[in-house]
Amino acid sequence: MTRRKGLKSRRPWLAALLGGALAGGTLLAWPVHAMPADTTDAPPAATTASKSPKNLRWSADPRKGIREFSSVQCDTKTFGTTTDQSKGRVWQVRQPAHLERCEGVGPTVTAGSTYYLGWSSKFHITDSTSRYLFQLKCSPSVGTANHPIVLVVTHGHIELQEWTHKHKKVVLWRTKAVNDRWNSYALKVYGHRTKGTIRFWFNGAPQKLSNGSYTFTGTTYDGTRDYLKWGIYHTAPATATQWLSTIRMGTSLADVKS
Repeated sequence: MTRRKGLKSRRPWLAALLGGALAGGTLLAWPVHAMPADTTDAPPAATTASKSPKNLRWSADPRKGIREFSSVQCDTKTFGTTTDQSKGRVWQVRQPAHLERCEGVGPTVTAGSTYYLGWSSKFHITDSTSRYLFQLKCSPSVGTANHPIVLVVTHGHIELQEWTHKHKKVVLWRTKAVNDRWNSYALKVYGHRTKGTIRFWFNGAPQKLSNGSYTFTGTTYDGTRDYLKWGIYHTAPATATQWLSTIRMGTSLADVKS
């Protein structure tokens, strides 16, 4: 009669496996199929920077000069470029005292479209007058939202505001305004007169908006033509300056990260 060999001699791989498990080691991980999480109101997943600019719809690179904008609205010709110690070549927008605006005009957007915007900026404002740093602008401006989305320095804060098609202001988000500090901004916008959506990132982090959600639904397009503007707007008693990095418009968050 043949004596049965032990487990160790017949299946050394199985003995090693069991030994490792008993010793506290983890040798195999069996897949667990969990129910998918409800991500309706969760912040978007982190993304990595795009390796190619092929998905950019438009950009304004200060190294390429003022022709990156379709036009510049600044009577004193103080919309130009300079070199920043931390950012390199940047846009410099100086609004002299009592001048209404100094802004660069970006591309036209269309109703029903979805797009991402991204840029970095810092500002130096010494009076208490509100200044728009960014506008999604309507044409005509009368009888519409006028500017459905604005980023504004007001009462010591940076605010993201939405304006309804009845020209009523909704403050979506705010943080303390600090002169001469670089911040990055990104927006995801779906354009619609009443059912448009906005998502917002500040310094790379998704922001919960004043409605308690990461997404706001409202007016993000109005009138017959909407277009983008960066710079400084609102007549004020003192000179103000904003500096901006390359501004990008794309089809994903990765395309526009600054």
